[in-house]
Amino acid sequence: MKTNLTSLMLEHTLVSTLLTKKIDTSLSAHGVSYTEFVIIHRLNTSTGGSLSRIALADSVGLTASGITRLLAPMEKNNIVLKVANPRDARQSLVGLTPVGEQLYKDASVSFEHCCEAAFSLFEGDEIELLRKLVNKIKC
Repeated sequence: MKTNLTSLMLEHTLVSTLLTKKIDTSLSAHGVSYTEFVIIHRLNTSTGGSLSRIALADSVGLTASGITRLLAPMEKNNIVLKVANPRDARQSLVGLTPVGEQLYKDASVSFEHCCEAAFSLFEGDEIELLRKLVNKIKC
């Protein structure tokens, strides 16, 4: 059983890496990486349109320092901006600029095409089963 689980984990990692490479290639036309797209997506779908750096880092599986390193060039390129936190002046929030919002809209089309291609061999019930199984691991 142990070997089967090792093999399963290695296969999962390979599939994840291959999907990430395909998505990165598709998103490169928009000048963003998959990780940057995930950050933009989280900001776009957040309540109020902004998140603290810590909340953003947690939502994408990065450390606080990792998210800070990724946000610096995104801020320089006018994709994200610091927003004052009305509840705590010591903590800034991160939000999308109008440029970032447009980038998200444009890149989402490419991302959606990648998703459709990646899961085109699955039936709807298989996709739901896969979602449930992956969510069990995530918990």
